Amino acid sequence: MSKFGELIDVEIPVLLDFYTEWSDQSEPMHLILRDVAAALGDKAKVIKIDVEKNQELAEALRVKTLPTLIIYKDGEMKWRQSGEQDANTLIGIIQEYI
Repeated sequence: MSKFGELIDVEIPVLLDFYTEWSDQSEPMHLILRDVAAALGDKAKVIKIDVEKNQELAEALRVKTLPTLIIYKDGEMKWRQSGEQDANTLIGIIQEYI
């Protein structure tokens, strides 16, 4: 999990998307997150985390529902939401932490 600490302990907001390959909601969310990443450029990071490949992390963060979206900044959780969000909503939320 030390790599996880390195991912989130940065000065820009980091949006984590917890998903699985088999989830029906994963593909639409990936398209939305691609748009979010493109809109924010280097002002924020968007990272997708497959819970099946990162079970220990998902359990540590108590991820129960997919997708679960979490924003970290400076190593601290700032926002968390389970379920789909649209691109404009996510961009607006992330901009609060830029």
